[in-house]
Amino acid sequence: MTKDVSFNRKFECDYGVMVEVTPMIRRIVAQNPGPYTFKGTGTYVVGRGKVAVIDPGPDDPVHVDALLSALDGEEITHQLITHTHIDHSPAAKLVKQRTGAKTYGFGPHGAGKYAQGAVVEAGGDQDFVPDVAIKSGDVIEGEGWTFESVHTPGHTSNHLCFHLREENALFPGDHVMGWSTTVVSPPDGDMADYLASLRMLSERDDAIYYPTHGGPINKPQKYVRAILVHRKLRETQILDCLDKGTTNISDMVARLYKGLDERLIGAARHSVFSHIIDLSNRGVIQANGDIDIAAEYKRVSS
Repeated sequence: MTKDVSFNRKFECDYGVMVEVTPMIRRIVAQNPGPYTFKGTGTYVVGRGKVAVIDPGPDDPVHVDALLSALDGEEITHQLITHTHIDHSPAAKLVKQRTGAKTYGFGPHGAGKYAQGAVVEAGGDQDFVPDVAIKSGDVIEGEGWTFESVHTPGHTSNHLCFHLREENALFPGDHVMGWSTTVVSPPDGDMADYLASLRMLSERDDAIYYPTHGGPINKPQKYVRAILVHRKLRETQILDCLDKGTTNISDMVARLYKGLDERLIGAARHSVFSHIIDLSNRGVIQANGDIDIAAEYKRVSS
């Protein structure tokens, strides 16, 4: 747990039940709780009558049945996908089969890295390809609602946030969550991109965030700035480890994440590795050999 960010873990839900968040926004939560998903994937529905669905969720027919039953008599015209982790996008295929609703997203898993000529290892929803590929600034309009897409690489290279103009609300997917920090796992996750995306969000004037996991984030700019401070603190802690002779990632995690749930140790190692890559690329530290999660590291002499 971090001491520099105030998390909100009071979120409660009844699985499979559609609830009204605002007169324009509804939410239904999939029963896939866990150390990475908190209480589960929150699928948002925006509009009335002809609606948009944001992050339809995991490959779970029970969740899809509950979603479509709650929308009986309404039409899903758009499926907006923030990114292609398996708790967010796989249900889009099931929803499309039953409703014909097209999917909108940045691209397949790893799309942001592939565009840079990088190779991304297998992972995520490898089957997802959006019907409509969108980029930052694209506008998606429906009956009574308007979204603008905001590309926020970092958690994944194809991560998008969706800004609902009518309520000045942002749906940030997993890029910013109120219950926890976000895992940034290389090679698709990129700490430099993540920090740049956070800085960009901190300069926007969104009134509220609705993350896919957990409850809303009020005063989001203040919260995002706190996340940036936390990441800077983590970087400082890594450099302090190196100065005190802790030179590999496994030992750093044991020192920095005391009492961590064992299920999250792998994620912590990858998150530290993402900082290590960023520090290495900036010339602050160097590996004893190739940059690798198992390598030994040291500061670069100034």
